[in-house]
Amino acid sequence: MRSKKPSAKQERFEPSPPQLQLDNQLCFAMYSASLSMTKLYRPLLQALGLTYPQYLAMLVLWEGDDLRVSALGERLFLDSGTLTPLLKRLEAAGLVVRQRSATDEREVHVRLTDAGRALRAQAETIPERLLCATGCELPEVIALTQNLQRLRRSIAEHAQDD
Repeated sequence: MRSKKPSAKQERFEPSPPQLQLDNQLCFAMYSASLSMTKLYRPLLQALGLTYPQYLAMLVLWEGDDLRVSALGERLFLDSGTLTPLLKRLEAAGLVVRQRSATDEREVHVRLTDAGRALRAQAETIPERLLCATGCELPEVIALTQNLQRLRRSIAEHAQDD
């Protein structure tokens, strides 16, 4: 049995319309920028013995120590299934302690140890080093950060409506 020769219509390739092209996707621009940013952080954080998610948790704790795990999770947009192992590793590294509340056993608090507080001094140069790597001026980075935060809020509100 002979196979049919494809018609001219089947052979012709039609490129995607602009709205379906990868470089026109906001999600891909955010995703690929995030990957690049994480790569920049990796060697800086490795010197501190932290992963990027651990660094984010430490940033929140350096802003205000002794937080409920649930409050930390809300701030980082992480669920307890992701946050708990992260905190266990920080605790094993001697940077934080987790303790159940005396008044409500379901509530767990996270506090920095002396070593966790001391690590902040080593981390203080990281934002400036990252700013230099972006090739942007500080006002531009601040505006971009604010725009992304507004976008995140808008997306979160839209997701709640669905």
